[in-house]
Amino acid sequence: MAVKLSDQTIKLIKGKNFAFVGTLMPDGQPQVSPMWVEYDGSHIVLNSEVKRVKVQNLRRDARVSVSIADMENPYQYVEIRGRVVDMTTEGAPEHIDRLANKYLGQDTYPYNQPGDQRIIMKVEPLSVSGTATGSETQAA
Repeated sequence: MAVKLSDQTIKLIKGKNFAFVGTLMPDGQPQVSPMWVEYDGSHIVLNSEVKRVKVQNLRRDARVSVSIADMENPYQYVEIRGRVVDMTTEGAPEHIDRLANKYLGQDTYPYNQPGDQRIIMKVEPLSVSGTATGSETQAA
């Protein structure tokens, strides 16, 4: 069951703060990547290139951990555990451009390579912990 995120957690997500996204490799080892992040009102929204290891991991095992620290005060952080409930390439190029504007102040994502295909991943938050959690209630 999804948890409702507090205003404090949403503020961290909406800020210019990096998310560290943890997935599981096929042998169970953890894999962590820094990523740009967004919130759509109910899901943590991530964007990646379809060939990336994290995307392959999440296609196989939808469980994910997203840790976000305040860039101004890293002692203020949240860890959101959840699962990817949707993956789509539809709208992904426009989405990465929006994230480039948020994080880089640029209208277009500057790091695309020829043949890259972007994908949007939506994470349903199932539990939240950390120092900047506010009033979230943990899912059972």
